[in-house]
Amino acid sequence: MIAQPPPPQKRWISKTFPSSAEQWSAIESLTQSLNVSPFLAALLVQRGIHTFDEARSFFRPEIGHLHDPFAMKDMDRAVKRLQRAMRTEQPEKILVYGDYDVDGTTSVAMVYGFLKNYHTAIDYYIPDRYKEGYGISQQGIQWAAENGFTLIIALDCGIKSIDRVAEAKALGVDFIICDHHRPGLDIPDAAAVLDPKRDDCAYPYKELSGCGVGFKLLHAFCLRQQIDLGELYPYLDLVAVSIASDIVPLTGENRVLAYFGLKYINSSPRTGLKALIKIAGFSRELDITNVVFGLGPRINAAGRIQHAKAAVQLLLAESEEEADAFAMAINKHNNSRREFDSTITEQALSMIRQNETMLTAKTTVLYDANWHKGVIGIVASRCIEHFHRPTIILTQSHDKAAGSARSVPGFDVYEAIEECADLLEQFGGHTFAAGMTMPVDNIDAFRQKFEEVVSRKIKEEHLTPLIDIDLPIDFSEINDKLFRILRQMGPFGPHNMQPVFMTEDVYLVSDPVIMKEKHLKISVRQGRTGHTLTGVGFGFGHMADQLRYGKTFSICYQVEQNVYNGNVSLQLMLKDIRC
Repeated sequence: MIAQPPPPQKRWISKTFPSSAEQWSAIESLTQSLNVSPFLAALLVQRGIHTFDEARSFFRPEIGHLHDPFAMKDMDRAVKRLQRAMRTEQPEKILVYGDYDVDGTTSVAMVYGFLKNYHTAIDYYIPDRYKEGYGISQQGIQWAAENGFTLIIALDCGIKSIDRVAEAKALGVDFIICDHHRPGLDIPDAAAVLDPKRDDCAYPYKELSGCGVGFKLLHAFCLRQQIDLGELYPYLDLVAVSIASDIVPLTGENRVLAYFGLKYINSSPRTGLKALIKIAGFSRELDITNVVFGLGPRINAAGRIQHAKAAVQLLLAESEEEADAFAMAINKHNNSRREFDSTITEQALSMIRQNETMLTAKTTVLYDANWHKGVIGIVASRCIEHFHRPTIILTQSHDKAAGSARSVPGFDVYEAIEECADLLEQFGGHTFAAGMTMPVDNIDAFRQKFEEVVSRKIKEEHLTPLIDIDLPIDFSEINDKLFRILRQMGPFGPHNMQPVFMTEDVYLVSDPVIMKEKHLKISVRQGRTGHTLTGVGFGFGHMADQLRYGKTFSICYQVEQNVYNGNVSLQLMLKDIRC
């Protein structure tokens, strides 16, 4: 039996406390102008908010804060090509084509759902994850040409599909590409290529989701056609779902889009989302976290288990009866996905634990021909929870090895994969997530080269789970006003995470409680006359024996609101404990 290494201690990384004269001046100014405590003002300055106007824009996003869509490279060309396809005299057949994940399916539902109000010769196409693979497929192009489509709007894919776009052009099919992935050295020869990550694109915000880029196309179309933007804004609920599920930064324009999208989700969700919310069991107002863990996986499950077209059908459903039926079917797919996820994760972890080389490696690269392709990305994330390092899970697909990569904070897995491109047939993705295909015979060589590349590039600190702590705080600062203002700092997500605080020298005021054999509930106090607060730590049950009366310890946590039997109170959601 190979000895298992102990779980690594998490690194507590405290963000820089405002210290310059300019920052202290901003804290003083915000304290007075916003009527908040210096602590809250420091938290805002720490996030780059220095003036009253910046704070107003942050706390009260406005739809007018959205950028001019025509600032995006090729937007004018895209709108003109779309207008030409929609002309009354010689209308063309338009195909809305999108990837099979949440970003792709919400994009398709949005663009198709909006444009069909102005053009009847329109349809949509989602590639089969297992038969066609990621991105623009030959089968999809062939289907479009055979059925008389002369314009394809590609969403959340296409930026690297140089050969496919050329093949389509030879068949008389034009492309408008709406993508947000990194381009390669060359840009496809399409009618228009919308991607804020293009080197030659001056668009001021680079981190839109694929659905966000599609929204900007519709935004520009409405401006050019003089369509009331009030007709477009209800589709922001789909943009918010894409932003949450694709884990893009919740800053700048994304924050505005998500802010208003969540408002639509919570006040007047489209019929399909309403059915999904109901079957997910949500009874309170949804936030980004609810979307990420409650709605996103269910939408994704359609394409992971069968075909993602069902997700688009759900999102386009008009009657409650139709929406409930699609939601129920998708929920069943999600239950199947969970079973696959759990089984394959255990198999993957076992493979690592039984191999001494894998236990000490800087990477994880695993392959099993029988693993379900639809969950390998999830399994990669699960493995990182146990072995904190860049991870690639591979399975067999069409006689090739298809894989999903996930990374750890601070390490660019896409760049590492790019250095192994000679062993790959296709790859694409982001800093923290990527996909690839390779010949099965190349797996061992790829595993060796990927390990070498990552070992050379990665820092030891990247291999240890970290907790970013915003500020130290005394319990005396934690009150209802603090919580109200913290809540207004949302929607939370990458680059605008929910604040994490740290408090030292706390102690127990009663015995720890173990919930469901693995979760911890504690009542703690700071100082002899201070407030007593309840802390809950999911998965922290093993810490109970280390906590003793009279012994002080440190905690880091988020401040949450607990509602139980009609009683509302503040509680601490524990992120870590140091005895």
